[in-house]
Amino acid sequence: MVGGSVPRGEAGWKPLLDDLRERRRIARSMGGSEKLARRRDVGGLDARARIAHLLDPGSFVEIGTLVGSVPADGLVAGSGTIDGRHVMVGAEDFTVLGGSIGAGSSAKRFRISELAELDRIPLVMLLEGAGHRPPLPDEPAPGRAPTDLIQQARLSGRVPLVTGVLGASAGHGALVAPMSDFSIMTPDASIFTAGPPVVKASLGEEVSKHDLGGPGVAVASGLVHNVAADDRAVLDDIRTYLSYFPSSAWSHPPRREGGDTGPRRLDDILDVVPRDSSTSYDVRLVVSMLVDEGRFFQVQPDFGSSMVCALAHLGGEPVAVVANQPQVLAGAIDVDAAEKAAHFVTVADSFHLPLVFLTDNPGMLAGTASEQAGILRAGARMFAAQTRARTVKLQVALRKAYGFGSLAMSMVSFDRQTASYALPGVTLGAMGSRGAADAVGADAGTAEALRQAEAGAVYRSAGRLGFDEVIDPRDLRDVLLAALTRGLSRRQAPAQPASRVGITP
Repeated sequence: MVGGSVPRGEAGWKPLLDDLRERRRIARSMGGSEKLARRRDVGGLDARARIAHLLDPGSFVEIGTLVGSVPADGLVAGSGTIDGRHVMVGAEDFTVLGGSIGAGSSAKRFRISELAELDRIPLVMLLEGAGHRPPLPDEPAPGRAPTDLIQQARLSGRVPLVTGVLGASAGHGALVAPMSDFSIMTPDASIFTAGPPVVKASLGEEVSKHDLGGPGVAVASGLVHNVAADDRAVLDDIRTYLSYFPSSAWSHPPRREGGDTGPRRLDDILDVVPRDSSTSYDVRLVVSMLVDEGRFFQVQPDFGSSMVCALAHLGGEPVAVVANQPQVLAGAIDVDAAEKAAHFVTVADSFHLPLVFLTDNPGMLAGTASEQAGILRAGARMFAAQTRARTVKLQVALRKAYGFGSLAMSMVSFDRQTASYALPGVTLGAMGSRGAADAVGADAGTAEALRQAEAGAVYRSAGRLGFDEVIDPRDLRDVLLAALTRGLSRRQAPAQPASRVGITP
C-alpha cells in the first residue's frame, strides 16, 4: 500500500469479500440477538457456544455455513479437535425455526457423517430440534436424497458415535440417539418420536414434554444412557467418554501415561467384600480400588442397576468393566441389566477396549415378572455379545456365580478369556444349595452334603482348570495387570473393525 491507497488487486476483490463477510455474518447471527440473549440469561448455551465448549479452543472449522435460506439452515456443522484428536460435530440450532431439519441441513447431516467415515473419526451430534419441517415458501420441494441415518448405520462399530440431547428433540433428529454408542441428556431435555402437539392431535392425549420424553422416561427405557447437570456438564462428559476410545476401529485405544499405572496391593479389599455371600456391598468400591487413581466413568448408572458398566484405565490402558452389583437384587441379572451389558460389551469390543468382568451374582433374575419381560432372551443377548467378543477378556469370580448368569459374565471355561480367576470361597453351581435341595426334595443329610459341596466348588473347579488360578483378593490388581499386559501382545497387527457373524437373540 502506497500513500494509503488500496492495492489494485485488493480493490477489485473488495466487493466480493464484503459480500461474503455479510453473508457469513447473517448465517452466524443464528436466530437473532434477542433469542440468543434470552438463552444466555437463563445460563444456557446456543448451538455455536456448545460446539465451542465441546472442542479444543479455536479448532472448529465450519462447513455449510451458507446452506439454506435461514441461518445455517438450523444446523451448525463442521470439524474440530477434542484433546488434539479430530471429530466431526453437528449442533441443531433451536433459535432458527426450532432447529428443524430442511433440505440443506439434511445434506449437512449426511455430509458430516460421510466425512466421519472417510476420515475415520468420531461423530458427535448435539440435539435440540423439532425434526423435519415442510419446505419454506422459497424452497423447492425435497426430492430423492440420502439420509444421515443410513450413513450412521454404516458408521456403527467403525467410528465412535455420541449424542447429546440438550433440549427438546423430536422425529428424525431424535432417531440419532438410539443409533449412537453413547447418549447423554440434561435434566430439562426431552426426546420423543413426536412432540406433545402431535400426540394431542393424533391420540387426544395431553402430555408435557417432560412426561413424554424427559429423563425419567428416556433413561428408564434405556434410550438415553446418562444425565448430566447442564449443557456444560453434558459436553464435558462427552469429552471424557471419548477419551477412552480410539478415533476409529482401525486404531487402538489411547494409552494414558504416568500416575497410578503400576502394581499395587489391595490391602483394604478384605474390608470391602464381605465373606458372607448374602451380605450386600457396593461393587463400585472394588472397581475404584482396582483401577488407576480410583477413577472411572459409569455408563447408564440408573438403568439396569444390578449391573455396573464403567470405563476406566488399568495400567494406563483404557478398559471396560462389567460388574454385578450386589446392592441391587443381590446382583441378579434382570432384563435391563442384561441389555445394558450387551450393548456396552459390543461397543467396547468394536473399539478394542479390553473387558474386565467382576462376577458376583445368584444367576438371572427369576420370577413371573422377569419371565414376562423376556429375561431368557435378554440374557442370551448378553451372553452372545460377550462370547462373540474378540478383544482381551479378563474374568474374576468374586463371591458367587450361579447358572446362566455366570456364563453371561464370561465365567464359563475356555470362552476365549485371556485370564480367568476366582477368589477363595466362591460358591458355584447351576443354582444355590438351598434351591437345589428344595428342587430334589433332599432330606437334611443330603441338604447338608449339597451345602458342603457348594462351599468347596471353587477348588473342584480349579482342579479341572475351570479357573486359571484361585487368587488372594489383595493381589487382584496385580494379576489383572499382568494378564492385561500379556493379552495386549496380540496387538502385533493393525487394528481392524470387528467382523460379527450371528443373529442377535
